[in-house]
Amino acid sequence: MIEHSLSLPPVEGLERYADLIVRVGANVQSGQQVYVDALVEHADLVRAVARSAYAAGAAYVDVRYGDSHVRRAMIQHAPEDVLSDTPSWLLERVSTAAEGGALIMIAGEEEPELLADLDQERVGKARPVAQLQRHMRAHGERSWSWTIAAGPTSGWARQVFGEPDVDRLWSAIAETVRLDEEDPVEAWREHSARLRARCAQLDALELDAVRFDGPGTELTVGLLPESCWLGGGVETAFGVPHVPNLPTEETFTSPDNRRAEGTVRSTRPLELGGTVVRDLEVRFENGQIVDVKASTGVDAVRAQLALDANATRLGEVALVDGTSRVGRTGLTFWNTLFDENAACHIAYGGAYVAAAPGLADVPEDELPERGLNVSAVHTDFMIGGPEVKVTGIDRDGREVVIIEGDEWQLS
Repeated sequence: MIEHSLSLPPVEGLERYADLIVRVGANVQSGQQVYVDALVEHADLVRAVARSAYAAGAAYVDVRYGDSHVRRAMIQHAPEDVLSDTPSWLLERVSTAAEGGALIMIAGEEEPELLADLDQERVGKARPVAQLQRHMRAHGERSWSWTIAAGPTSGWARQVFGEPDVDRLWSAIAETVRLDEEDPVEAWREHSARLRARCAQLDALELDAVRFDGPGTELTVGLLPESCWLGGGVETAFGVPHVPNLPTEETFTSPDNRRAEGTVRSTRPLELGGTVVRDLEVRFENGQIVDVKASTGVDAVRAQLALDANATRLGEVALVDGTSRVGRTGLTFWNTLFDENAACHIAYGGAYVAAAPGLADVPEDELPERGLNVSAVHTDFMIGGPEVKVTGIDRDGREVVIIEGDEWQLS
């Protein structure tokens, strides 16, 4: 476990973190429009991000704040057809951002289980489907630079530590995003290079499938001939490198949405924007989720899976070992941005075309029949850990151990 001795000073540390988000995460360019999505609790961080973005040459910074209590009111009282609706102005904003802009999203709930006492089916449905579809399309077309970072809150800290120790949460986050380094930007360059080297190892194996074996888990996920492994950041179609997740510790790819067989048990709780799914178990047949169990939040998951025809199929498989800075903290963050970077994970829903570049020119409506999933949903959940063995299977049926005992086995 890492000792959390590092903290972020009230002003200097916040500005340093904002610079990392702007210059490494979104890599804002001179003249670029910047769009920030955050909760009202994140205002201090958002203001620092705006200052940093303008200092980097941003033409304009547009901020949209959400409020979890307003969302709760909608889920409680709005008509059913409103829950998954996207206002036209919001769709226009996303479409404009996807014209070469930079998108910065700030995660971190003040009340991680604010929606736990509501109808979980309505909680799962409460997603602006058209907006999310446009988001996934922009990711696939690489038409914006984007990143997700986190803003600590007292309620989130209470969920992690049992007390509202925001300074301790800042310390843990600073460690995971390498703000403890003398030169965080250079540290990120080196870290990204290590992840890209792992991607090269995996690509060289020419894998046909990846198998996960552990307590409650016997899952084989098929890969596409076009699947390639990504990690350490991506590049926009207009040549700007950026890091979509701060932190990031994963190497990931887009699997064949027709080939997933077996049962998998989540190894960490899944926070779904106001509700928590615990003890998630999922069974796949012929690439499709056919059964879901959980001790809490199961109806929210089932409602997500019913949002569109392909939500029940996989869009991502990602590998993370015990060298992860997030995992080494020994914490469960109750936040997917962090917890998915502590353990191997899979995602049901939409896939990333960037991880199957041979399909980049295929029309979107034809991608699912080619094996690349298209969905408004993309929900990661964690399935890895010290007791889970990860094995690669190549196109000739040969097997190679990739992760065992939480250690990377390839050299």
